[in-house]
Order: sequence, then structure tokens, then C-alpha cells
Amino acid sequence: MAYAPRTIAFLCELLHPPLVPDPAPIQRVHNRMFQTGAPLYRSFTVAGTGAVLSNPTAQPAAVSSVGFLSDRFQFREELSGLTPDDFSSRVREVTKMAVEERPVQLFTAQVVTIRTLINPRRFQDSRLYLKEGVFGFGEELGGLGREPQLYGMRLVFPPTPEEPWAFTLRVESFANDPRSLFLENQASFGPIVGPTGLETLERNIAATYDFLVQRALPFLGHFDVTQEA
Repeated sequence: MAYAPRTIAFLCELLHPPLVPDPAPIQRVHNRMFQTGAPLYRSFTVAGTGAVLSNPTAQPAAVSSVGFLSDRFQFREELSGLTPDDFSSRVREVTKMAVEERPVQLFTAQVVTIRTLINPRRFQDSRLYLKEGVFGFGEELGGLGREPQLYGMRLVFPPTPEEPWAFTLRVESFANDPRSLFLENQASFGPIVGPTGLETLERNIAATYDFLVQRALPFLGHFDVTQEA
């Protein structure tokens, strides 16, 4: 069953051995961005934890930033309208400039989190979709004494020889909109050599997104078959 996912957040953390925070290399990255005429981030600030590049956002809850902390690069795009390809390209491009200005020889791990929303086809309420369609709950819930207002599940997929990375999939009803179903996939990948292995960053982000749309959505579609009464 086909769905139209609406991705609301991309996050990517690139962990590295601890360094003393130094804003000067990141300011040079920011200056290089403006020399192109189309900077990926418009603002440069220095916080106690490190330097941050960011963009102004129209929505109060939206975020578009990358923080350079003592032990990681932390990319966040929430409600910013980026596509998966936009985000992965941004991570690779900004990381490339950052390691040119302040070499990081090794990223010890990459953690990618992608959050998206879909609408079940045959249920008007995602709580009923999970309660009746997926879990098959009925009168036994009465023993709890109260009706849950949020339903969800968490599935953990450890690394395998064929796919040596881990996925953690969350599926929940969405409190802000009962019609929508919330999905999150968090993936953990192994070490990446900083200067030479940056193309791996994009492949890992693509693998995280593909797991959601090519595996999780068809899985959920198997249960989207009961018409709401």
C-alpha cells in the first residue's frame, strides 16, 4: 500500500575523539560559505559548548543548524523543508569544509535519526490503526482502568554480517494530529575515516531513509486493511 511520507526531522551526529572547542576554524567555514553567494547557513554564533552555524526559520518549532561540539558534529533540520538528498548533501559538504579547516582524522560513529509522518488509508485515527489493526487489542484493555491516548511500538534491529549497522524503529500515534502516524528510524553506523570516507556519510543517511520507506511502510501497510467502524 502506497503512502506519502512527510518527513519532519533529519538529525545526524558525527562522533569524533574529543577536541578543545575552537570557533576560529568554523568561522572560516562560514566565511567560505558566503564567498559562494549561496551560504548553507547564514548565522555564526559561539556557545559554551562550541560554535554553531544556523539559519533563521519561519516556524517557531523549526530548526536548521549544525553544532561543532567537543566530541561531535551535530546536524539538525526540523520542519525546515529539506529533502533527504538535500540533507545528505549538506552533511557531506559542510563536513568536508570543516575537516579541511580543522582536520578530524576519524569519526568514530555516525548516528542518523529521521522522523516522518504518514496517514493510514483505512483508519481516520492512528490510535485505532495501532490499537485494532496492528495490536488487535479489545476488551482486555479495560483491565488497565483507563483508555490510552498514545499507542506505539519500538523495534530494534542489531547489526548483521550483510548490514553491519543497527536500526531502532519507533511507530506511534501522533499527539499533535490523531490522523497522522509518527515514524522514527535511528541508525548507528561504524567508524568513518575523516578526509577520505565522506561519501559514506551520504550513503548512511540514504540507508536510514530507505529503511523507513522501503521496509517499514510496506510492513505497516499489511495492517492497514480494516475499515474503521
